[in-house]
Order: sequence, then structure tokens, then C-alpha cells
Amino acid sequence: MPEEKSPLVLLGVFGAAVGLKGEIRLKSHTQDPVDIAGYGPLAARDGRTFEITSIREANEVVVVRVKGVSDRTAAEKLTNLELFVTRDKLGKTDEDEFFHADLIGLTAESAAGEVIGTVAAMHDFGAGDMVEIRRKGQDALVIPFTKAAVPLVDIAGGRIVVDPPTEIDGDRDA
Repeated sequence: MPEEKSPLVLLGVFGAAVGLKGEIRLKSHTQDPVDIAGYGPLAARDGRTFEITSIREANEVVVVRVKGVSDRTAAEKLTNLELFVTRDKLGKTDEDEFFHADLIGLTAESAAGEVIGTVAAMHDFGAGDMVEIRRKGQDALVIPFTKAAVPLVDIAGGRIVVDPPTEIDGDRDA
């Protein structure tokens, strides 16, 4: 069975400082990156909270101002800091929608029920979500998070079923 869901869900990560007046890049994990500002104060694992006072889009990230951060030095101290909200602020997902946090740790199985590994991470390198599966004694397997490659997500059962494309899983017969 899967572990109990964390009450916190990762919504973003602070990046590098921008300029001299305390602005900072923010990699948002919300569907529309600027929506991260609508969740209220964001929390770090150490208990600090951060209130976004302004936000603007900038390529792959957003640039934000944070209450209490007024210069580059203060912004630089936040680089790589993960930002969370409590799960109850996110609402319900549709049937084919999942929070990345709920997928991490699930067992990855083949259609025949053989254990392939464990979901270690979810990535989006710009071409859509990818699921990283950690395998014992082998390199990690990274496959597209699509219906074709991941035909079943069973969060309650603690597993996903994967059918990697042949060009990714070289061990399979074509």
C-alpha cells in the first residue's frame, strides 16, 4: 500500500535573484505559472512563509517580489528553496489528473504485473510530463507520462502500470 499522503504539496522553487531590488525567479508547478500567487502564503519545509506581492511572466519561469525581501542579497538567500501549500488548498482533481506528489513512491509495474521499480520523480523539460522510475541495479527509466506509456494510475493501490515505448526500453522486442 502507498505511504500516507503528505499534507504539503510542492508548488514551486525559488531560482536566482533578478536585479538589485529583491526580485527572484520562481519555477511554478501550477498549470498556469502565475496562478501560484493565488494560493496565499507559500511555506518552506523549515516553517518560513512567503507572500508573493507581485508576479510577472519571464520565459519558463515567473519573476516575483516577496514581502520582506527588498534587495538582491535577501533574494539570493532564497535560491533553490522549495515552496509548498497544504493539500486542502488545491481542491479535487479530475479522474485523469494527478498531483505529482501523489505519484512519487508508487510502484511501477509492467502490464503482466512484474515490478519494474518505483516512481522517483516527475519532470517537465518542456515537451510534457515525464515519469522517472528508479530500478534496482539499473539506470533509471524515464518515460513520457501519457496514456500510451502509462495506461493505468492506481493511487489507492499504490501502483502505476507502464508500457514504455520500444525506442526507450531497448530490452523489449520490436
